[in-house]
Amino acid sequence: MAKEDKIRRSFANKTWQEIKVKDSWQIFKMMSEFVDGFEKLAKIGPCVSIFGSARTPDKHKYYQMTVDIARLLAEKGYGVISGGGPGIMEAANKGAYEAGGKSVGLNIELPHEQFHNRYIDRDKLLEFNYFFVRKVMFMKYSQGYIVMPGGFGTMDELFEAITLIQTGKIGRFPIVLVGTEYWKGLFDWVEKTMLSNAYISTEDLKLYRMVDTAEDAVDHILRFYEKYLLKPNF
Repeated sequence: MAKEDKIRRSFANKTWQEIKVKDSWQIFKMMSEFVDGFEKLAKIGPCVSIFGSARTPDKHKYYQMTVDIARLLAEKGYGVISGGGPGIMEAANKGAYEAGGKSVGLNIELPHEQFHNRYIDRDKLLEFNYFFVRKVMFMKYSQGYIVMPGGFGTMDELFEAITLIQTGKIGRFPIVLVGTEYWKGLFDWVEKTMLSNAYISTEDLKLYRMVDTAEDAVDHILRFYEKYLLKPNF
């Protein structure tokens, strides 16, 4: 309660004009994150982003499956982009690193501090304060998205990718959901409720693929690019 009172007093002592000025200056912080991200990631080449929970322990089957997916992608010449933290993110970077591939981490500063994992290439670690800037980097510099089981953050990243593809804001890039047991209930609801109410079209159901093995996840990415040339997202 004391903390809440302190926050209230700090706002009470500021005029709305002071708050607006501070908001304006934040634009430069945002710009600096965009510039740093664009300069570093533009040189990396074809990459696949892997999303998933930071809470997945290293003994979990999805952790090891993520290591396998990242390793297979790296062996095929793709860089791997993760959120830079622990859990699935660590597994993604670990697989790419151990296979000698490009291992990229887009770490985010959080109140409880998310420390970047040790498998990220030193020159490919970026630190972000703003989630929306970080998501732009994921979307702009990936040629595919592999989504492991996760929480709200994973859902945010998944539906960001689906929405941008659905609305034509980025190209038609493959989205792979790994773990039928985890994703089926959600996407059954998408089909039965969203589709039946005409909030999406039947074609939108083709924007993603659900698989259960590392090999199938990577194979979907590879088969997609047997037909299409790799190119930046926008």
